[in-house]
Amino acid sequence: MKHVKLSVSLLLVVTLALVFVGCAKPPEAEKQAAKAAMDAAVSGGADKYAASDLESAKKIWETGESQVKDKKYKEAKQSYIDAKAAFEKAAKSVEAGKKALADQAVAAATAVEEAWKNLEAAAKKVEKKMKDKKDAWASDAKAITEGLAKAKEMLAGDPGGAKAKLDELKGMVEKWENTLKEMAAPPAKPAPAAPAKK
Repeated sequence: MKHVKLSVSLLLVVTLALVFVGCAKPPEAEKQAAKAAMDAAVSGGADKYAASDLESAKKIWETGESQVKDKKYKEAKQSYIDAKAAFEKAAKSVEAGKKALADQAVAAATAVEEAWKNLEAAAKKVEKKMKDKKDAWASDAKAITEGLAKAKEMLAGDPGGAKAKLDELKGMVEKWENTLKEMAAPPAKPAPAAPAKK
């Protein structure tokens, strides 16, 4: 009788172990759903316009991947579910990110345009002193004027590209502001000569 009870108990333990092992498999469906959400977020522009949300989602994804390698399938399943939700959040944040970047680009365009007008006025005041820099000024003036026009065209469709272009133009304007300040400054007076030693 003792052997029968022991055999039944052993059989029950083995059966439960087999059921548990049979149920423990990688959460492929959750992984595929999270991967699809990641791809949708990236193709929607989350890498440009919702980078922090996308990074957070990728960290959750990587946690799930690590858990699968460690055969922690239950935890991995939850990580993939969380990653999917995080990727969906990143995808939804794209529009807000685009708007914020567009607002920054519009402000940058206004600032660069204003600085350019001031720079042109300052250049006219020191025109006679620009002899050796006239060609460089003409070339950069053309580049800045054309660049501003191109950046304004890009504002609606590619605010990130417009902002990058405007940052480049801002650098050119600042370079010329410094150059013109140096030209406008009165020449430095020579230091008085030291008395000759006798």
